[in-house]
Amino acid sequence: MARLSTPGAAFVVLGMGGTHVRDEELARALYAEHAGALLAFVQRLLGGDRPSAEDIVQETLLRAWRNADRLPPNAIRPWLFTTARHLVIDAYRARRARPPETSDDQLDSVVATDEIDSALNSVLVADALGALSPAHRAVLIDCYYRGRTTREVAQERGLPAGTVRSRLHYALRALGLALQERGVERS
Repeated sequence: MARLSTPGAAFVVLGMGGTHVRDEELARALYAEHAGALLAFVQRLLGGDRPSAEDIVQETLLRAWRNADRLPPNAIRPWLFTTARHLVIDAYRARRARPPETSDDQLDSVVATDEIDSALNSVLVADALGALSPAHRAVLIDCYYRGRTTREVAQERGLPAGTVRSRLHYALRALGLALQERGVERS
């Protein structure tokens, strides 16, 4: 089999109007000579994604085979690497242009992320509640976490209903400031 790296042999294999045998020889010679280096190069470009790299290498070699009569005889490898690089860029742009595909694993990770966000929010609110005065904290917990009305809280705590409403108002303001101090912005 002729090696493509030698200029004389390249013209024999890449001759114009080659027969079926020459097509097979070209495909095998391209693969034998360049596939390993090309695969390593493309795999580095793709961050180690071997299956995608193999697809790109296959497409690169197919394009070289289809354009055999136009390949530069003394610069086949640079042509292959440039073509492969362009295919990687095209694939990247194509992925960015369409919505990403989701799998069940990805959906599970979204649920896990929501659970983590919820847990972090709970810790943040608990910390902010700890910064309030005991009287304000008690009124907020009674009204919002236990679901009691201001009248019920007033009866349980032996306070006038106006005092409970006033504490609730100032407790919400103080909670808002405490959350703001912890990086939470109002929407």
